Amino acid sequence: MSNAIFARFFDLVAGRAEARGHAELRRELLAGLTGRIVEVGPGNGLNFPHYPRGVTEVLAVEPQPYLRGKAAEAARSAPVEVRVTDGTAERIPLGDARADAIVVSGVLCSVSVPAAALAEFRRVLRPGGRLRFYEHVRADGGWGRRQDLVDPVWSRLMGGCHANRDTVAELRRAGYRIESCRRLVFPRQARLSVVAPRVIGTALPPA
Repeated sequence: MSNAIFARFFDLVAGRAEARGHAELRRELLAGLTGRIVEVGPGNGLNFPHYPRGVTEVLAVEPQPYLRGKAAEAARSAPVEVRVTDGTAERIPLGDARADAIVVSGVLCSVSVPAAALAEFRRVLRPGGRLRFYEHVRADGGWGRRQDLVDPVWSRLMGGCHANRDTVAELRRAGYRIESCRRLVFPRQARLSVVAPRVIGTALPPA
């Protein structure tokens, strides 16, 4: 599936999970944030309504043109200032040490080279800045083996998303220190979905 087709599919279905608990998870992801935030890959802007008032600005970096337009629409009704711009996880249009936090949700599963993206996050973060993440990840045991089996087809159909990426391991390999990490299954009743195993947490980049 091309990125343009996937973007429209994502915009069509992404909001359906909000009432089933996704909105609550987004609030958990963003709770307590202050200052300038960089959100990488905001998609159509589903996180925007949940930013707390202590945030002075969100720089929303979205590479996909269709979703970037949808994010710009969502930004108009956000409770904080949101500026939507072109860019990628590997090339964020911001100077060094300018962000108080970086937010990613459903992004690190699809970047081509996670280490390059995590190095760019480190560049943009101020000393003491944090990475907030909410990502689907590879599970242990049989669930993880099922993810491995379907990933070649899944990634082609889902715009480069990898069902079996071990994002927590990628963070540690890049030198990030995991401050908090909660594992969960979403939706809670999921038993077969290859993207149901997830993590939500905070990581501190290497000094």
